[in-house]
Parts: sequence; C-alpha cells; structure tokens
Amino acid sequence: MTSINAVFEGGGVKGISLVGAVKATEERGIAFNRLAGTSSGAIIASLLAAGYNADQLRHVIEATPFESFLKRGGLYKLKIVGPAARIFIKGGLYSGEALLYWITKLLEEKGILTFNDLPHNKLKIVASDITNGRLLVLPDDIRQYGLDPGRMPVAAAVRMSLSIPYFFDPVRIRMTRGVRQPDGRRRMWAYVVDGGLLSNFPMWLFDSPNKEEADGFSAVGYQLVGKNETEPRQIRGPVSMFQAMFETMLQAHDERYIEKHNRERTIKIPTLGVRTTDFSLSKAESDALYESGYKAAKAYFDKPGCRVFQK
Repeated sequence: MTSINAVFEGGGVKGISLVGAVKATEERGIAFNRLAGTSSGAIIASLLAAGYNADQLRHVIEATPFESFLKRGGLYKLKIVGPAARIFIKGGLYSGEALLYWITKLLEEKGILTFNDLPHNKLKIVASDITNGRLLVLPDDIRQYGLDPGRMPVAAAVRMSLSIPYFFDPVRIRMTRGVRQPDGRRRMWAYVVDGGLLSNFPMWLFDSPNKEEADGFSAVGYQLVGKNETEPRQIRGPVSMFQAMFETMLQAHDERYIEKHNRERTIKIPTLGVRTTDFSLSKAESDALYESGYKAAKAYFDKPGCRVFQK
C-alpha cells in the first residue's frame, strides 16, 4: 500500500469537502503516514490520526448539527447589543466550548486524549499566538509555555487552531514569563487564535531543508479553492468587515509558496461558493461539497504519471 504525508487546508465548514477527498484517496489504496492541518483541516487531520476513515467521517458530518456550535447565553442573545458586548468582553461571538466538547468526544471514542496516545510526530496542528506574534506548530511549540507536548490534549490543539478571530473566543495560555507592557506591568496570558492567520496551508511542515519531501514519503496538500474568492463581500459593520479581511488573508498569504513549489503536489478542491462561517448549510450543500472533494482527489490520483505512485 502506498502512503503519503497529507496537509489539509483550513476553511471552516468548507472542510466538509476534505472528507470527500479522503474517500477518493482511500479508494486508490493510499494510506496516511503523517498528517497536518489548520483550522477545519486540523479536525480532519486529527480524526484521521486517531483512526477514523472516510466513511466514518462522513457519518460524523451527517450526524452533526453545526449550527449547535453557534450558541450564546444570557444577555449575549440580544440581537444588536449582545454580539457587540460578547466580542468586547470575551473576544468572540461564540465561546467555542461546544466545538471543543464535540472534537473531544470524537477523539475519546478512538481512545485518543493526548499526543502521547498517537505515534510520535503523527500529527501537527498550526495555530497563531497573537500575544507574542508567532506561529505555533502543536504539540511541539507548547514547550514555549513550560508545558509537555506529549501531555497536551489533541482536542485542545484543534480548538486553538479553530479560533477564527472575532468568531470564536481566543484560547488563553498562561506564560511562564510575562511580556512587559508599556506601563511596566507584565502580561501573563498568551492569546491563541486560528492558525490560518499565519499559515492556512502549511505544506512546508513536511519538507526537508532542500525542499524535498521529508522521511521519503510524498507530501500531498488538500487545498480549498472557491469561486467566491473574487466576489465582493457585503460589509455591514465591524464584524463583517473583519470576516472579509480574514477570509481574504486566508486565500492569499500561502499562494506565493504554492506557486513556487507545490502546484504538482496540491489537490485543488472547489468549494462551490460556500463561505468559511456558513454553519447553516443544507444537506444538499453539504453533499455537494463532499462530492466536489471526491472528484478533485480522484482526478488528481487518476492522472497519468501521478507523482504519488512514482516513489
């Protein structure tokens, strides 16, 4: 059986299409060696690392009401004041706790709690520390906060990578050494948000210094592309403005690297105009995304001379 190192791009609910791509990959007799992902790509990578297959992932999608992740309690339910107040006080429109619980339970069903429960270097997840202005590759970089990478909960790493700015609350990590502020006080907490802020498609994770694949396995990237990339966005206030900025950044900042090195090892998956935060998708839209991923990956692996089978 052929094995690959796989990188899954982030894209919110558009990540449903990644499951279809995984199905086509498995049908070609290809197994996953090492895995990496950002945001929704981190969900797919972590569940594959835990032992889920494509059919099981599709069942998870069909059984999950994604809108349930978008709940606010108390005064935060008020239409106009609530969202603004929650962003000001908590840092996001939604807590992300429901999402954390969901991914925790899925991993527990496969006996996975911490990175120690996975083979060494099996899974890498990307997040962004906006307090210190640095990209985090988890679990390795959790050492910077005085914590043991092996004992880090996998679900916690996924939750960090999924913290879409202003949409889900940022995750706070206590720093062992505070950052001095202009008034002389020390900030003791690091705020961690969506990995897509700094690298939404981290193909570089599986490159050796000379830009060839690390450890002898082909690296294949699963990238989400969509017709909405050039469509104008509706800006109705500060939240929608930031969402537009964030989505534009996700689509642009990895493109130079992809252009130079990754075209031949990237599966481009059309996302059919679906936005990152369209959590109220219909079943028909969800099925269409799945089929889009399946067709894109099938076309890639069925292409004559596919580099994956030349190893």
